[in-house]
Amino acid sequence: MTTAKAPSAVVRNSVRARAVLHGTAALCGLALSGVASAEEAGADTPAQTVNEIIVTAAKREQTLQDVPIAVSVTSDVAIERAHIRDIKDLSTLVPSLRVRTNQTSANTNFFIRGFGNGANNPGIEPSVGVFVDNVYASRAVSRIADLPDIERIEVLRGPQSTLFGKNASAGVISIVTKRPQFEFGVNVEASYGNRDAVVLKGVVTGPLSDTIAASLSGSYNRRDGFTSNPVTGDRTDERNRWFARGQILFEPNSEFSVRLIGDYGKINEICCSVVNLKASGATTALRALGGKVNSVDEKFDGVAYSNFDSPNKIKTYGLSGQIDYQFDDFKLSSITSWRKNDSFSNFDVDFSSADIVGGNPAALDIETFTQEVRFTANPFDGVTALLGAFYFNEKIDQSSAFTWGTQARPYFNLMVRGATNNALNIPLLEQTFGTLEGNPAKYVNTFFEPGQGLTESYRLRNEAISIFGQVDWEIVDRLTLTGGINYTRDKKRFALDAVSNDSFAGVNFNNVAYAPFRRQVLLGRALQSGLAPTAAAAFADANQNNPMMNPLNALRVLQIMPPFLGVPNAVEPGRTNDDNVSWSARLSYDATDRITLYGGVAKGFKASSINLSRDSRPLLADAAAINGAGISVVNQTYGSRLAGPEKATVYEAGLKADWGVAGANVAVFKQDIRGFQSNIFTGTGFFLGNAGKQSVFGIEFEGFAKPVPALTLGLALTYLDPKYDDFPNSAFGDATGMTPADIPPVSATFSADYVHDLAGDNRLIFHVDYHYESTTQQIEGLPAFIVKDSLSGAVIDYKPGIEAARHFKRQIDEVNASLTLALANGLELSAWSRNLLNDRYVTQIFDSPAQAGSVSGYINQPRTYGTSARFRW
Repeated sequence: MTTAKAPSAVVRNSVRARAVLHGTAALCGLALSGVASAEEAGADTPAQTVNEIIVTAAKREQTLQDVPIAVSVTSDVAIERAHIRDIKDLSTLVPSLRVRTNQTSANTNFFIRGFGNGANNPGIEPSVGVFVDNVYASRAVSRIADLPDIERIEVLRGPQSTLFGKNASAGVISIVTKRPQFEFGVNVEASYGNRDAVVLKGVVTGPLSDTIAASLSGSYNRRDGFTSNPVTGDRTDERNRWFARGQILFEPNSEFSVRLIGDYGKINEICCSVVNLKASGATTALRALGGKVNSVDEKFDGVAYSNFDSPNKIKTYGLSGQIDYQFDDFKLSSITSWRKNDSFSNFDVDFSSADIVGGNPAALDIETFTQEVRFTANPFDGVTALLGAFYFNEKIDQSSAFTWGTQARPYFNLMVRGATNNALNIPLLEQTFGTLEGNPAKYVNTFFEPGQGLTESYRLRNEAISIFGQVDWEIVDRLTLTGGINYTRDKKRFALDAVSNDSFAGVNFNNVAYAPFRRQVLLGRALQSGLAPTAAAAFADANQNNPMMNPLNALRVLQIMPPFLGVPNAVEPGRTNDDNVSWSARLSYDATDRITLYGGVAKGFKASSINLSRDSRPLLADAAAINGAGISVVNQTYGSRLAGPEKATVYEAGLKADWGVAGANVAVFKQDIRGFQSNIFTGTGFFLGNAGKQSVFGIEFEGFAKPVPALTLGLALTYLDPKYDDFPNSAFGDATGMTPADIPPVSATFSADYVHDLAGDNRLIFHVDYHYESTTQQIEGLPAFIVKDSLSGAVIDYKPGIEAARHFKRQIDEVNASLTLALANGLELSAWSRNLLNDRYVTQIFDSPAQAGSVSGYINQPRTYGTSARFRW
């Protein structure tokens, strides 16, 4: 249901008067005040360009003009015209938002203003919080589905500590779906595109009685993969998913309502292809065994090699209920949710047709319960207050394995020979080690045998509670002061267990029994270097038990899966306990009925995150305690178990203006995060650590213009200047003063919508948008290129790792377009294309697992196009 459009001043005054009446439940409501549904209003203008749109970014109904924070709103109309299929497509419309999918269909990372981090590591809480109808989605996988019944998506930039119970240090994505209606309505869409793509979406809603309404929505999305695998004959990077969602709204009167939502989604896809971006000696060895890897100049040819397909099987489902009760000038809201996410994947992580890695199966189960209670009031004239409490309980269980394949032994035999100038080989090492230990057969035919590897089991339990509140006080006419506070307490318990049966990785090269062998190798090298026999013998005698001179140290890089020290243990308790007080303060001033100015400061918080990966290793600082407790394992390595909390601060000033025929929103900000949780893929797992301080200065502009009534032009522009103010212990050494990678200095989206009226109330609608991201380095460094001491693992030189990454840069130029014939009877026929000009680029790079010196990466989706038919009544 819609209402007539009111002037901005009237809208602002009426919104303030109704704030208590609508309160926080408005996040689930239909947009009011001139934001008609597409079918009723004709949707001549994409709603996200109009500052009179009603949003609930501040947990109460306000026009976008009135919200004193930087918010981007994408309406259902814009989603339809741009043929947005899921959340990750949103970055083409919101330049301050970047969305990236890497290893699996489930691993989607969100970045706002350059800040964000890794869904690839399930122990890391997102810096960008995702909420769907008030319900917090702890991991993005739980909400990556097609969008069949979206009303709008609000992207709140910067920390949002005093409004959202689960603190989000970088920003919030709030997805608002359409409530069930008391009038019957249907909206269905069918689409067919290249690569045999089929998308079906639909929503039906209507009354079950005078007080109960219901809706049912669903989607089906399948498409052939855009990458072929010549080994299996199948295609990868495909789509095969469906989603269903049911809602019931009980509204016996205007004071009381209950909204129940249940959803279920399933993904069963082969994803995601990896291409080689830099070859090395390891690549040559793979090819010597008959393995195939794409050449660097063929990375966009749509071919990627693996000796088995990579399944991605995901189930996500849940229930939520919201109760709203209004009495006099007060309103009470309760939101309860339970969600479950189960996923399974398996990858050929040597990314070649050779069978080096036999498999990397991983199962991940996430169960989440949340309870939020909010109380809103209008205790005095010109004052609106909100008080809330939020409870969060999550259980994460992950099991995985990393095992050698049938060609691992011959492959690593080539690696051993190459590292020792053909002096050593695997059979020789097996025979020698066993003989010196008194059992010649002990290691024979055991090094890098198929099935050997690492089995992993990780468990994380997270319980958190937040108490938060905010007050808006209209000090004088047009001048409003907003202040808020949040207290969060977060507890985590985690258990890490991994068992390695990798025979080679379990050998201690410093074993005293191996002294004669080490002496023999040292003697041979000394003689080859030209030393006299007597001097060479003396050198060998003196260093045969010197760990720093161990001639086998060059082989330590091949001990990829050494024994693992589990947690909890005598030194590491496997617990974190964080608490924090965050606050915000802002002033907003309605300079005129069309112009609003605002400014303020806000702080945010994110609790500790846990490194749930095979590279989760104790801190080097704990080495003495671990050795003292006698719990050190053979070939003990060190790294990181967890990262401490993030604390964010943003100083922001902005202007919002809407003159009807044109409008503009401008924000200037300085945002920093102390203790930013940096998550770097090492080729086998993750290095998780805290930056001292990362900051960004930025300017954001969003504007629209209607030079003629039928034409709407839009421009969104983001400028970012990030740096590491303090990061002495990064994965690449002292990064203080460096520019963080993967943050484009300039991002922009240009859009145009033209509506041409035809006879009989029919319309022809043309939409085009262009998304640009300036050239940026993709990663700060590549860990495999760092020069380390082969014994202790201590870094000798970070520079090679940093230099290796400088060659990999990305620029994005994507064009999307659609042409729609909208008939008066509710039928719409469209032709559309995403990435119309087929702009190709690498989305992410990383060290190739078990291939020293080789670099791999993920590539973006090529051009897609098709036709669709939509019917609504």
